[in-house]
Amino acid sequence: MKPLLLTAALLCATAATASEQIADKYPGSMLYDEPVEVIPGVWSAIGATAPPTYENSGHNNNLSFIVTGDGVVVINGGAAYGLAKALHDEIKRITDQPVKIVFNENGQGHAMLGNAYWAEQGVPIVAHEDAAHEFEEYGGSVLDGMKGYNRDKAEGTTVQGPTETFSDEYIVDMGDFHIEARYLGPAHSPGDIVVWLPEQSLVISGDMAFHERMLPIFQHTYTADWLETWENEFEPLGATYVIPGHGHPTNMAQVRRYTHDYLVYLRGKIREHIDAGGDLSDAYYVDQSPYAHLDTYEELATKNAGRVYEQMEWE
Repeated sequence: MKPLLLTAALLCATAATASEQIADKYPGSMLYDEPVEVIPGVWSAIGATAPPTYENSGHNNNLSFIVTGDGVVVINGGAAYGLAKALHDEIKRITDQPVKIVFNENGQGHAMLGNAYWAEQGVPIVAHEDAAHEFEEYGGSVLDGMKGYNRDKAEGTTVQGPTETFSDEYIVDMGDFHIEARYLGPAHSPGDIVVWLPEQSLVISGDMAFHERMLPIFQHTYTADWLETWENEFEPLGATYVIPGHGHPTNMAQVRRYTHDYLVYLRGKIREHIDAGGDLSDAYYVDQSPYAHLDTYEELATKNAGRVYEQMEWE
């Protein structure tokens, strides 16, 4: 397998490069696609931009890893035991360096449900304390949901939380890399972290940043706080390369357009609606057509509008 360096085409990738209709790209593996080398030493297996399904094995987020020269750092446990093993199989094809640490980017299933595999390998698993709490509270129901779509592919998966937690940052100096796992503030879900490589000007952003699929706004996603974290902490990193939580590697301008600017746009539409005396039932249908080309638009646009209305009604 020849590593692929990040090209200008990837840096300029838009939502047009992704489609929910694209079939599994890597038959024979539970991974949706084969890992690519984004910059030297930093790899990512890019997941589907569709919701999790049996066909994509729940690999609808990015599973990344850093080959440091003195061991491998993995970002995301994966959505199932078998998916974590499939990622490890690919790592072992690329390098004989052992995996020395796994980071969970948040407390969601696709970040943590594969943890049991890594725990079996004796690898430390690290997450933010809020993500660990989220998974401890909801891990059982998240596992049940994964079993519902993944069926036999869920075999071996159990609820395994992180073995270590942190509150602000977790620094790793390994081989040729200085790696900063950082909690920047409230964003998409509790305990969202980014993995920042300052010497490479690359950030593995997790669900802080989206660009090819519409971002989901959960009941606990406070959009005003997310924007504050973005403007005060995330964008000032000045990253040249961004590996988002979902979708192809890109740059800061693209994720700003489809994360920060989308949140500002939707909040503006909801504010107009509220100021005009509109209620929740009509808020679902505010105009979001500038973002209709994004994957998962049909599944998420109305839900996002409703949740933003419920938040802004009391702001």
